[in-house]
Amino acid sequence: MKRAANRDAPRALEAGAQALGTEASVQTRSFSPLVLWQAIWRRMSQGELGPWPVLIGLGLIWLLFESQNDRFLTARNLSNLILQIGVVGTLAVGVVIILLLGEIDLSLGAVTGVTAGLLGVLLTTHGWASAPAILVVLVAGACIGLLQGLATTLLHVPSFIVTLAGLLAWQGVQLMLLGDVGELLVQDQSVRALASDYLTPAQSWALGALVIIGYASTQWRRRARRVRADLGIGSIPQFVLRVCAVAVVVAGLIALLNAYFGVPYILALLLAVVLLFSWLTERTVFGRHIYAIGGNAEAARRAGIRVGVVRVICFVLVSTLAAVGGVLSASRQFSVSTGTGGGTLLLDAIAAAVIGGVSLFGGRGRIYQAALGALVIGSVQNGLDLLGQPASVKDIATGVILVLAVGIDALSRRRGQGR
Repeated sequence: MKRAANRDAPRALEAGAQALGTEASVQTRSFSPLVLWQAIWRRMSQGELGPWPVLIGLGLIWLLFESQNDRFLTARNLSNLILQIGVVGTLAVGVVIILLLGEIDLSLGAVTGVTAGLLGVLLTTHGWASAPAILVVLVAGACIGLLQGLATTLLHVPSFIVTLAGLLAWQGVQLMLLGDVGELLVQDQSVRALASDYLTPAQSWALGALVIIGYASTQWRRRARRVRADLGIGSIPQFVLRVCAVAVVVAGLIALLNAYFGVPYILALLLAVVLLFSWLTERTVFGRHIYAIGGNAEAARRAGIRVGVVRVICFVLVSTLAAVGGVLSASRQFSVSTGTGGGTLLLDAIAAAVIGGVSLFGGRGRIYQAALGALVIGSVQNGLDLLGQPASVKDIATGVILVLAVGIDALSRRRGQGR
């Protein structure tokens, strides 16, 4: 269980696996390109590729589309790209959680649709204010997750079957909610602003400063913990280089987006979701239990982990995220319809998590990989739209990328097991 969980458990647990010898500990205290390359190669040889395949692939995708259409990397198009991936990225975070647990949830798209329909009915038909309506929608999403989690845990029915039944059932409820109307316009300005409005330049720079400071403080605390544990650590120049690299990327993105309308609200919301669930999975006992169950559920049970309780809570969290996706869908489209949450939304969310590097076999993955995968899928679809390609080409391209991502995961998993 420990070997399976340590790969993607919080960094406090990773430290023991990464510092196996005194020689490696001593080497990491110096800083040079050779030492950095040796550390990267050592992790790759152990099957731990990290985000590098996704980042390299994303860079190649951007270069390809920019060479074909010089509008791809403009501030306007990147802002539209962020708006396009908001719902998929939010659902992909939920997919990561459920995959880490070694389960699957096929009802996410349907839950997104039914909660969006509920929001539209409350706002339009019953005239509710936005805050209580959104609160009721989130509670409804949590209740759906509780129901499906209890069915999986208490009845011992595979999550695939339970959530497949949920997909069909919640689509039916969505049709009942919207009735013969089929579509409701969302006029509430607070809801519409969530996925269509932007931060002011001052707010954007303040958000960027918080991200940089938060990253620097997190890395420094990790460094301090490794020092106290007498484990190998990187040098001060390495730490400074990482922080400066993050600062340059964040500042460049904010400057570029401010050249258009600014940083979209939906980017700040997606960032908050990623950070919250990253903390939950990497810095809490509950998060370590998720990785342990995904690595080996029986071993986790014998270790005293309440496997059923953890599973139910995870299903509740995932369905709540689907409800957030429902709110964002209504905000993005300015309406809700019987088609909300349908189409390829569920498949795109699952593909985003897997393309980002999350293992389909459980116990391996990080929350931020959901955002990376959503960015890859969104970039491909956005770029093909700019080139005037039909939907069929976009589906084929997404499928090819998904197969490549799963193949890389399988190869790295076998290589790590072989070592």
